[in-house]
Order: sequence, then structure tokens, then C-alpha cells
Amino acid sequence: MDPRTEALLTKQPLPLLLGLTAPNTAAFAIQAGVNLTEVWIISRLGTEALAAIALVFPLLMLTQTMSGGALGGAISSAIARALGNGDTDRAEKLVWHAIFGGAIGAFAFLIIFSLFGRSFLTFLGGDGAILEAAMSYCWVLFIGGITLWISTVFGSVFRGAGDMGFPAKLMIMSAVIQVPTTAILVLGLFGMPQLGVAGAAVSSVLSAFIMGLFLWARLASTKTATPLRRAQFGWQPNLVTEILKVARPASINPLMTVGTILGLTALVGSFGPEALAGYGIGTRIEFLMLPIIFAFGTALTTIVGTNIGAGNYDRAESAAWYGVASVAVLCGVAGGLLALFPQAWIPIFTDNAIAYETAKSYIQIVGPAYPFLGMGLILYFASQGAGIMTWPIRAMMARFVLSVGGAAALVHYAGYGVEAIFAVSSVALVIYASLIVTAIYRGAWRPKT
Repeated sequence: MDPRTEALLTKQPLPLLLGLTAPNTAAFAIQAGVNLTEVWIISRLGTEALAAIALVFPLLMLTQTMSGGALGGAISSAIARALGNGDTDRAEKLVWHAIFGGAIGAFAFLIIFSLFGRSFLTFLGGDGAILEAAMSYCWVLFIGGITLWISTVFGSVFRGAGDMGFPAKLMIMSAVIQVPTTAILVLGLFGMPQLGVAGAAVSSVLSAFIMGLFLWARLASTKTATPLRRAQFGWQPNLVTEILKVARPASINPLMTVGTILGLTALVGSFGPEALAGYGIGTRIEFLMLPIIFAFGTALTTIVGTNIGAGNYDRAESAAWYGVASVAVLCGVAGGLLALFPQAWIPIFTDNAIAYETAKSYIQIVGPAYPFLGMGLILYFASQGAGIMTWPIRAMMARFVLSVGGAAALVHYAGYGVEAIFAVSSVALVIYASLIVTAIYRGAWRPKT
């Protein structure tokens, strides 16, 4: 048995979880910094460029969460369960199916954008030069999307085998390449043509291509538990089903997340641009916690998947509860500090009084519910490892209906203010996490008897 797989099955759950989380935390945190730096670079071009980036954000987020979260998590889960069951032959065949899945996903997104992309960006408010800049970014993103999808699924293969360090190192290397490349291409530095907003997409595609080459080279060697062997090439419907049984329901989560963001943004926007700006500040701060949640989550996908594959249900659940507790504490501390000291960070982003008060209300109402956001997301990842996505998806649907539908009813029919939107969002997070926790506690991952 591969030493990493043996450690996943035998090492104490908490030290194991923290050890696997450490490299992911650094990599995801640096990647979050890259995203913020990219926005700052584009802001040098003016407000129209910033507006264009705001338009493409839902599509970029959907691409990343579908490739890395839904499909990537499903691949990690399937490989972890195969290795946990001692079936290395199956795990190696799944590597090829990961490549097939990435290629199909990239092609599907390109076709969908070709048919509906301009209409969608127009629906979001794009017009004139802003719309054209957003379209130029998206064409590069989706035509070159194969590099993003393949590099992402390659990373998921390594994580499924318990190797968090190698893809994390390459994510950091990619960040080192992407930031200066973005600045050069967006601003036209050192005599290079100024590509504007599209330059950021070119940089992302180029960085993903380089990262994918390194991942492929490692997989083609014998230095991994799941090498890419020509002898294992082939299409097997049962392995496709194995991936899709997690990827298909998991893909609903990013769709619901984007829908929730769009719905709440529209509701807050009805109170004016200053309120919308304040809401934007609050939600962007929320994204700073996501690297930590994702770091724990990807580690749990592997730990839970490997132990479910080996039939160690008690150990899989124990690891999940350690993850829940860890993330709840971290998110609780972050949310509490942000809520207690709004004057320490909100003025960094705005000096508008209405925007300040809106951001303050948001963080003081929603911030205390951040532990439940972390709990829900961490169990979403863990459930991917178990291959049982029923309750995370039901809980996400309940959150969407309650937060968007409940907030709309209070605002449009009961006449409440923007604080009601935040209050409903907070309650929805509590219900979201509670549904998943209860289901797993009652044995949702265990075979039906």
C-alpha cells in the first residue's frame, strides 16, 4: 500500500487533517491574494475596466467552482475511495477519466458561452465599452479554458491520492508567474501590447498551461500512487458513473451559490448604489475566509473518501467532526473580530457614510453566523469524499430559497430595510449547516441496513 494511503487509514485524525491542510492553506491564500492583486492592476485602467471585471466575476467563479469543486472534488473522492479499497488499477483508470471530464467540461462551457454569453452579460447590466471589454475577457477565458480545467483536475488527482504538497507548490509557482504577467499584459509594460481587461484572462490561461505541464510530467513518471499509464487508457461507463454520482449533484452547489449572490445583490441594489457598495465590501471580506475553508475541505475529501472506501465509517465521521470544529472556531474568531471592530477595516475601502453603515450592518448581523458558513461548506467537501451529496444539496437549496425568497418577501411586501436581508441571510446559514450536521450525525454516509 502507498505510504500516503496507509497514513490516511491509520494516523490520528486531527494531526493528519492539520498536516494535509497546511500546504493547501498557503496555496489557496496566495491564490486569493492573486485575485485581489489582479483587480488592483485592472483598476489602473479606470472604472469601466473595473465594471467589466465585476460583470465577468460570476462566470469566472462558476468556472472555478465547477472545475475545482464539483468535478475536481468528485475525482479526488473517486480516487481516494479506490485507493482506500486497495484497488490501484481502478485509481489509475480514473486518472484518464479525469482528463476526459476536464476536456468535456471546458468544451461545454465554451459552447454555452457562445450561445448565451452576450445575453447574460447584458442582463447583468453590461453595455457599450464595458460589455465589449467583458466579452473579450470571457472569449479568452473560455477558448483557453481547457488549460484551466485540465490543470485543475490534475491537481485533484494528486489530492485524491493524499499528495497535497505538490499541487500546492505549483499553485504558488503559478501565482508568482501570474501576477507580473497580468501587469505586463493588462497595462502593456516593457513594450508589450496593452491587452486591457483581456490581458488578465490571457495571464490566467498561460499560468494554468504551465502548471498543467508540470502536473502532467509528474503523473507520467512513477513518483505518484496514480501514474498516468497508456495501458489504462480507455472509456469505462462504470467509472464515468462513479465520478458523475458526485459531480452531478455537486454542480448544483455553485449554481445555487451564484444564484444566491445575484439575488441578494439585486435586492440590496434596490436601496441605492451606496448600499450596494457597502454590501460589496462586506461580501468581499467574507472571501478572505474561503481559502482556509477550502484547505480543510479538500483535505477532508481525501481523508473521508479513503476511509469510506476501506469501510472505516467511524474514522471518516470522526475526521469530519474535527474539521467542523476547526473551521467553526476559525470562522467564528474572524467573524467576531470583524463585527466588533468595523472601524478598523471598513474605512480602508470607503469614506461614504451610507456605504460604511451598510457594510457595518452586514458584518455585525452576518458575521456571527460565519461559523455555520464554514461548517456547511466543510461538510459539503467531506460529503464529496463519502460520495453522498444528497443532504448538502438539499441544505443549499433551502439556504437559497430562504435567503433570497425570504429577503425578497420582507423587502417588497413587508417594507423592511436592508438589515432584514442580512438577518434572513444569517438565519439561512444556521439552517444550512444544521441540516447537513444532523444528516451526517444520523448516519447519512453509512450503508442502508
